[in-house]
Amino acid sequence: MQLLPEPVRRIAQWCAAILLVAGVGYVGILLCGALRTAVVPVLLALLGTALLGPLHRRLVDARVNRSVAAALTCVAVVAVVGGAVYIVVAALIDSGDQIVASLRRAARGLTEHFGAAGTSLDDILSNGRELLAKFGGTAASGVISGVSVVGETIAVAVLALLLVFFFLRDSDRAAGTLRALAPHGRADILEAMARRAYRAVEGFMRGTTFIAFIDAVCITVGLLVLRVPGAAGLGALVFVGAYIPYLGAFLSGAVAVLVALADRGFVIALWVLGVVLAVQVLEGHVLQPMIQSRTVQMHPAAVMLTITAGASVAGILGMLLAVPLTAAAFGVAHELRTGGATGPPKA
Repeated sequence: MQLLPEPVRRIAQWCAAILLVAGVGYVGILLCGALRTAVVPVLLALLGTALLGPLHRRLVDARVNRSVAAALTCVAVVAVVGGAVYIVVAALIDSGDQIVASLRRAARGLTEHFGAAGTSLDDILSNGRELLAKFGGTAASGVISGVSVVGETIAVAVLALLLVFFFLRDSDRAAGTLRALAPHGRADILEAMARRAYRAVEGFMRGTTFIAFIDAVCITVGLLVLRVPGAAGLGALVFVGAYIPYLGAFLSGAVAVLVALADRGFVIALWVLGVVLAVQVLEGHVLQPMIQSRTVQMHPAAVMLTITAGASVAGILGMLLAVPLTAAAFGVAHELRTGGATGPPKA
């Protein structure tokens, strides 16, 4: 090794370090996948704690008991999310017949178009029956697996909400517990790393909330201009769905388009689709990279690459957790590099 030039030795050391970190990260991902039932609620609870921490601290500063403050914070979240879902579901139920009628009119128009091209309605119906007979078993198994996924999702959400309560209530003990577990003489650097990582997660949640607010305002204004009923409820659904990368935007946009189709017709539904797509393009390519780069102190290109890598590793959950985890890792690396020379940051 000494025979090699100094630049070559440094490159070799960096390569070895990168391979070691990649190997440890890969093993960690495998372990998280094997223990995802326990790991996912903890990670989601950390995100929820970072988002709700300021509200909980304000209640505590107002001399509210910590347990009561944590419970009120969790109840407020359930009320906001449940209220938005209730408003949207009620709107869909009220306009359900109109939605079905609009879809039938659209299907009739497509049928007439296909009929002009040489395909009759009877042919389409017979082909549909053959497809249903052929893939009926697959569809049934898909429904069963879907029900199990929904049940697992509800269980994870309930567990995460309970963990948020405990994390908020006992957050004042976290630093003391961490210092007690730290090796001798390393308590300060360990606390500094933990605080910096947590601040990165808080920054991510603040940025996501700001982006969700902008999305909700823009889409609500568009719906009001187009005179789509239930614009406020649909805007609330957009705000809640913005915390779920891509899937939340797709679901909230689809609901808005369906409501517009039922009440305002096909043309207005196309305009609503255009508004939703324009807002989502603005979010994905401008707002999210710019705002998240400021709140988590990462370059916009790094944010986009991180989200893409998270999606390839763990799908939607990976997109949700990629940026805060990467920002936290960068914060920990910064503390390790500086050796905690500046001391633990303030909470």
